[in-house]
Amino acid sequence: MTRTYAMVGTPCQITAATLMDRYTGDFPVELKLGLFCMENFSYTYLKKLAEEEGIDLADVSEFRIEKGRLWFHLNDGSKISVPLERARSAMRKNCTVCMDFTSEQSDISIGSVGSPEGWSTIIIRTEKGHELIEKARKAGYIETKPLTERGIRILEKLASGKKEENLQEIKRRESVARPVLYWRVMPDEEYLEEVTDYQFDDLRSDVIDVGACVLCGACVASCPENIVSIKDRKPEVHGECPEGCNACYVACPRTYVPDSIIGHDSASTPLGEYIEFLSARAPMFRGQDGGVVTALLTYALREGIIEGALVVDRDHEKPWKPLPVLAEEPQDIVKAAGTKYSACPLLKILKE
Repeated sequence: MTRTYAMVGTPCQITAATLMDRYTGDFPVELKLGLFCMENFSYTYLKKLAEEEGIDLADVSEFRIEKGRLWFHLNDGSKISVPLERARSAMRKNCTVCMDFTSEQSDISIGSVGSPEGWSTIIIRTEKGHELIEKARKAGYIETKPLTERGIRILEKLASGKKEENLQEIKRRESVARPVLYWRVMPDEEYLEEVTDYQFDDLRSDVIDVGACVLCGACVASCPENIVSIKDRKPEVHGECPEGCNACYVACPRTYVPDSIIGHDSASTPLGEYIEFLSARAPMFRGQDGGVVTALLTYALREGIIEGALVVDRDHEKPWKPLPVLAEEPQDIVKAAGTKYSACPLLKILKE
């Protein structure tokens, strides 16, 4: 019997989950909580950046990106920041072609932008998401209030800015024969015909070898033969793909994505489709931005809505190195709280 999970992911991970749900068969993730994300960092280069500032990542309690700076909050209560322009040296280059700031394919999008300190901004996108928010609110897990018009304008400005800036990078890459496949207009019928015969070799040439891999783990999770793995931060295949199998290719959020999943009318819909904007906080949980993600997952798990959640914890042998885990107990969800700013193959945990 298929189990029912939730996941917390960045926009590219949420898109991958949406593709897997639609095109690769039995998919256990029923609830998608998407995070706001402007960019992500390479763990290796983030660690190097910290060392250049005299910071040991073991001494960092949390990271924040605020007012054009990357902030390191230290265990002793002090803070050190670097200009975001300098921190961009540690940014994963594939982030510069991402057009999604607010995880537009999620059921609920969550982030700090637009809400007061100690609160999270919530974008409810589906009826499933709306139902969870209402139940969690009535059960006392979260408090909500309408997001202010000013908060919405700030969100729209940041989302539009990311789309405009990264669209220029997409055009630049296309002009030098480095295609950005996922942003090419392709109706569903044309998409299905295009990807029919594509396999891992095509994924390697179209995505991995050109530096477009987002390290989401979807190729690992979708492979029915279990012959795809991630080594040295790159997907690789061990063996021959079965004839007619294109699972890894269609699951990847950086290959072709049909118009029905990613809309191309960015100017008029910078935040994607939505039902409602809210500010929320979770009084009984401590979190980086109001504890709302932790509260929603804990409520859903305790009420039997989900049987577990795909979340990102920390590798405690390598401070702040992200570690994908399947949290099946409330304490595991609480333990994984807090934003990690490095890429993580979250979806591969479905095969583990």
